[in-house]
Amino acid sequence: MVVAEVMAGITLVKASVDFIKSNINTAKDIGEIAGAIDGLFKGHDELQAKRSKQSGMGLKDQFGIKNIAQETIDAKIAAEKMQEMKNMIDMRFGPGTWQSILDERTKRIQEAKEAEKLARIKKRKEEEEFWEQVKIFGILVMVGLFVLAAFFWIMFTAV
Repeated sequence: MVVAEVMAGITLVKASVDFIKSNINTAKDIGEIAGAIDGLFKGHDELQAKRSKQSGMGLKDQFGIKNIAQETIDAKIAAEKMQEMKNMIDMRFGPGTWQSILDERTKRIQEAKEAEKLARIKKRKEEEEFWEQVKIFGILVMVGLFVLAAFFWIMFTAV
């Protein structure tokens, strides 16, 4: 099952590279092949994630020569394809284009992580405020019931 997922990652890398190769010379700007570059990164990330996790596999499957060889070869192929795309894109759109893409991608990933972190902090704070309000409401209800009970107790004992 994980091998099939790894195969999907390498297949995505290869398909993206094939698309870029066939369209790089006719592309007027990087936007025309951006989807394929995104697919290239997604496939590469999938390979890296599957390689580092190995969830759901037994020890025999994780440490079997076939799986180790397949993962290693797929990682090498993906690295080769990434280098090939770097060279092609830099040749077509000018030196440093690939590095600019990597830098912008890294920046956006970091911004997304930061936004997610801030959203978690905000949600946690809102939950704490909610439970604080519930606590205050509970205290007020208890005080009200105590006052009401004291009032009835005084009324019935005074008679």
